[in-house]
Amino acid sequence: MPHLPASAALQRFRVIDLTQVRAGPTACRQLADWGADVVQVQMPESMRGDDTLGGQDGSDYQYTHRNKRSITLNLKEDEGIATLKRLIDGADVVVENFRPDVKFRLGIDYASLAASNPGLVYASISGFGQTGPLASRPGFDQIAQGMGGLMSVTGQPGEAPMRVGIPIADLCAGIFAAQGILVALLEREASGKGQYLHTSLLESMVYMLDFQTSRYLIDGEVATQAGNFHPTSIPTGVYKARDGYMNIAVFGSKIWERFCHILGAPEWITDERYHDKPSRSINRDSLNAEINRRLATHDRAHWVQQFNDGGVACGLISNMQEALEEPQVQHLGMVKEVVSKWQGPQRLVGQPMQLERTPSTIARAAPRRGEHTEEILGELGLGAEDLARMKAAGVY
Repeated sequence: MPHLPASAALQRFRVIDLTQVRAGPTACRQLADWGADVVQVQMPESMRGDDTLGGQDGSDYQYTHRNKRSITLNLKEDEGIATLKRLIDGADVVVENFRPDVKFRLGIDYASLAASNPGLVYASISGFGQTGPLASRPGFDQIAQGMGGLMSVTGQPGEAPMRVGIPIADLCAGIFAAQGILVALLEREASGKGQYLHTSLLESMVYMLDFQTSRYLIDGEVATQAGNFHPTSIPTGVYKARDGYMNIAVFGSKIWERFCHILGAPEWITDERYHDKPSRSINRDSLNAEINRRLATHDRAHWVQQFNDGGVACGLISNMQEALEEPQVQHLGMVKEVVSKWQGPQRLVGQPMQLERTPSTIARAAPRRGEHTEEILGELGLGAEDLARMKAAGVY
């Protein structure tokens, strides 16, 4: 089956996906979900490495590689490299996450490929960057979370650093790479030229520290762990009602006053311990204890209703099932359905933004390794005899 675009938005673009594991495949999934013809290039089954996110039948692989086509090419064979270059000559984008030196050794670095395809947008994703003292180090999500500063501000005060419960460095690097690719494609419309772009897990984590970096760079404050409570806006965090935990966010003096009235504590508005932001920061422990004592008089549903009706942000803390069954999540249509020829009906989370005229869907379930090899090679003009010879020679 030829390209089956998941959206009309990017269907005119072809992307060659040379990536493994998560960050790179995430970048390419973002483009595939918006309609790009993403061709995932993998080593033949007999030579494959650990690149399948728990195996091709695993839920992780199914989620990450939907809306792509798959081709196998043996990049240790000269004809495999030559065939890849032919494929790239007709493409708009290449995404890779090899160690920085590998692409040069294979002759598929940006300069080499741009010589015959000057409009090529080439994206590299690495652990620590393409150059510099750590460029050659292997990079993994949790390593980047730690080195990038995220783990130092995550977890309970005074306890061991804590990783985030998702591979946030991989995901952010992949999403930033996809954004960079789109920016480069937009710029190409004006200049007619492609370009090289790169990001890394480390850069994505430093960037995602956001206001914590400005607290240091501008104010000289080194942020520490704040647990489940916001480091500067108080009271904002996890509180316990009679039947369990909930989040409450109180930002600004007006909302603080509303919060006090709803909780039945209007005297806090003028209490010298709590009347302004600095005082609440100093006395946060006693304030949080008082809040929990009052919340314990009712269940979460009561307080969620009261606070939201009163203009104070509040919400339940949901597990995975509760989050996906939340009526608002269902209303937003985030869970999409697709049928896999290998596994039957599937449900997967789709894109988190809605384009009304060119929406994204899941048009194709994740492919098996090399499922579309002969189809794609046929699009290059290779005939049955060529394919049979290449197959016998171990080129794919």
